[in-house]
Formats: sequence, structure tokens, C-alpha cells
Amino acid sequence: MKTFNIEKLIRKNVLQIKAYTAARDEFQKTAPEMIYLDANENPFDNGVNRYPDPQQQDLKKVIAAFRNVSAAAITLGNGSDELLDLIFRAFCTPDQDNIITLPPTYGMYEVLAGLNAVENRTVLLTPDFQLNIPEILNRVDPNTKLLFICSPNNPTGNTFPEKAITSLLEQFEGIVVLDEAYIDFSETGSWLQKIVDYPNLIIIQTFSKAFGMAGIRLGAAYASEAITAILNKIKPPYNINTLTQEKALTLINNTKVKDKITLIKAEKENLIKVLLQINFIKKIYPSAANFILVQVDDAEKRYCQLIDKGIVVRNRNNYPLCQNCLRITIGTKEENNQLLIALQEMNRS
Repeated sequence: MKTFNIEKLIRKNVLQIKAYTAARDEFQKTAPEMIYLDANENPFDNGVNRYPDPQQQDLKKVIAAFRNVSAAAITLGNGSDELLDLIFRAFCTPDQDNIITLPPTYGMYEVLAGLNAVENRTVLLTPDFQLNIPEILNRVDPNTKLLFICSPNNPTGNTFPEKAITSLLEQFEGIVVLDEAYIDFSETGSWLQKIVDYPNLIIIQTFSKAFGMAGIRLGAAYASEAITAILNKIKPPYNINTLTQEKALTLINNTKVKDKITLIKAEKENLIKVLLQINFIKKIYPSAANFILVQVDDAEKRYCQLIDKGIVVRNRNNYPLCQNCLRITIGTKEENNQLLIALQEMNRS
């Protein structure tokens, strides 16, 4: 790709700002004999009376080893949404810059654009949920700073071909944000090892899906050291709390992630086989995620019927290209069986 100058994309005030230095940034060494009178903390030990490590060094080391990347390439956020917001604040000047999103896709990109007073230029996916590269590039102007690609995509469940993403990385002169929230369920490999090849690439991942840690709110951004330095410069000083760091350290290596992914994928295949026998289901879209998008005869009706039977799915009828579609997360075997019983009862009525 062409020579990439990250400083041309970063907001001028962000380049000039001096990061806040927390007490634990200035003194990072820990030892039981040290007396900490530097951070205005409550001195009485209850397990959480001290501020957490603002750079999450121990946690980053574990994540770096698990994902086979450099710890210097990682920014951690209070969920992926905080990281997405940091990216907006790093690169997009309010009331001046714009971004491109590709509906139907994750709705927070649009929400964050509105919160940051940034124009959101939408380019619909093709009818078969693929990237419309010519139209994407046609919507770019000198103020287009970010392009958001979710792969596997939410709510459609499909991945995008490597060739298509590569084409955009090489032709788009802004930042490509590749959201890999569901990548662990996909047969398609992550782009993590390619951040060294593409200095305009940011990869977003989460610990909410495959790792089962939605409740602790932990997301990770992977990028060049230059981008990572900027994101860490503007993040809140203690954005990852002590309990989250401790729980993540315990679960990342001890949770049998691969075994659970295998179970979820097997349940998905079993669920699809039975869904194909339900008369009011018109189409089941291919999915590389832990959910499936299903087109039914009447999404509003079927959604309400499932609610009455104590089952909550997601009605995506109001999304572009998703008319009469329901998004169904793969549950446990018992939960999926209850869903199938409910659908079969609805099928007979």
C-alpha cells in the first residue's frame, strides 16, 4: 500500500494534548513493604481500595500470549464500545469529518457517530450481504476518516472475503476498523497477524462472546504501536477496573474456550436442521457466528409468539435488507430444545 502517515489522520488537538498521568503511572512497582500515600486512596484494605493498574500490564501479557501479538499493540476498553468511541475521538473532528458504515451492521457505529457529531455515510451491503467496494470508494472524500467493517457481520452472520477487505485496506486512505467480535466462531482466520502489514488497520475484539465474559465488560483493540499509543493516550486513566482485570486473568487461560465454541457450533448445525422443517421460516442465512439470521413470514407476529412462550430473540425487521428477519442466538442444548418445541407448536397452530 501507499506510504501511510498516521499523523495526518489524527485530530490536531489529540496530537497536542498531554495525557493525564495517574499516580500508578508514575509509580508502578508493587511490593508489600511499600506504603502508598500518593493516590488519595482509602488506606483500609478490602481488596479493592487501591486503584487498578492503568495500563493493565499483567492482563495485556496474558492476552498477547493467547492471541500471539505484541502487548504494545493492545488497547483495552470497558467493552468494545468504549474502544470504538476512543477511535472516533482520536480521528474524527466533530462537524467536519465523516465515516462510512455498511448496513445492515452493528448499530453502535451509527450511535457513536451521532454522539461525536460525525457524519455517517451508509453504503448498503449487496442483496447477498457482501461489500459493495465501488460504492464504498465512491463515497470517500478528504474528510472520510473511518470505515467500519464487521466480519463476521452482525446481524447477518456472514464473513467478508479476504480479497475484498484487502482491496479496501489498500485503496482507502483512512482507518479501517475491522470488528471481529465473532471471529472465534468462524472458520475464517483473524486478521490479527496482519496489523504489522497495514498501519491503517484497527482490529476490535471482545471477551463477551466466545469467552463468555459479557458481564465484566472487556474489549480489546489491536493496531500498530503508533495508533495504540494514541488510543492509550486519550483513554480514561483507570478504565479497566480491578475486578475486571482479576476475573479476566482467571478466565482467559482457564476457560475451555475451544470446547465451548465446538459445542455452540454443533448446536447451531442441529438447530438449523430442524428450523428447515418449520413452514413459516422462509430462509436461513449462512452464519459464521454464534447466532443465525432467519427470515420468517411475519417477524412481528413470530417475535411476539415467542415472547409469550418465554423465549426472547431479536427482531431485526427494521434493519435494511432484513425484512421479516429474526436473529437467534445459539443457547445451551436445553434452551435450544425449548426453542424448537415452541417453534413446532407455532408451526402447528
